[in-house]
Amino acid sequence: MIEINLLPGAARGKSKGRVVALSPAQLASTLRDRVKDRYLVVAIAASVLAAGSVGAMHLGLTRQEGALRAREEKALADSTRFAGVLRARLVAEAKRDSVRRQLDVIRAIDGGRFVWAHIMDEVSRALPPYTWLKSLAAVDPLEARGRGAPAPKDSVAGDSEENELPRFRIVGHTVDIQALTRFMRLLEASPFVQNVQLARSQMAMVEGKEVTEFALEAQYEQPDKSLLTLVPVAVSGR
Repeated sequence: MIEINLLPGAARGKSKGRVVALSPAQLASTLRDRVKDRYLVVAIAASVLAAGSVGAMHLGLTRQEGALRAREEKALADSTRFAGVLRARLVAEAKRDSVRRQLDVIRAIDGGRFVWAHIMDEVSRALPPYTWLKSLAAVDPLEARGRGAPAPKDSVAGDSEENELPRFRIVGHTVDIQALTRFMRLLEASPFVQNVQLARSQMAMVEGKEVTEFALEAQYEQPDKSLLTLVPVAVSGR
């Protein structure tokens, strides 16, 4: 018996509902059949891997560039701030050096203002009886060096003339030659006087009397600080 389907869409509707399932082996076989060139597959896979690698490298370099830009901006800000600090430091060091030079000048002046006061005080204290002085004057360092004057005890070879301790000459009269010896001994024992030497000694007439005229040369000595006693100076104002 022959049946004729008079509904054209009936059979087609039934075929739509049928699902064909393929196994992995069948799928691989199908792909193998469709793709005949293996080198083309390798090239496509390599292209995909290269594109992925380039993308990953691009992302990494982008992050690294952002970090470097942030570090650069921070370094520029720090450099600007530190440049101001360095300029302020240079200004402060220049002021410090200027103050030090002024203090050195003041210290040098202050350290030498009592030299001659100490010398005259020691000479007056050591002056024996029957002996009087005619003059007490400074000696030029070049003149003393030309006569071969001995170097001071605390001197160092190569010291400049400004650092050399002052020398002085004493001219006086005495009626007792032993008094002159005692005078020289007391001067040498003073902590402020050193290198006492007899420059000349000769007989002279003073007011009809025979006396001994002498000339002594000596040098100022910087005493040990332990021998000095500092006292405050009070200045009264009106």
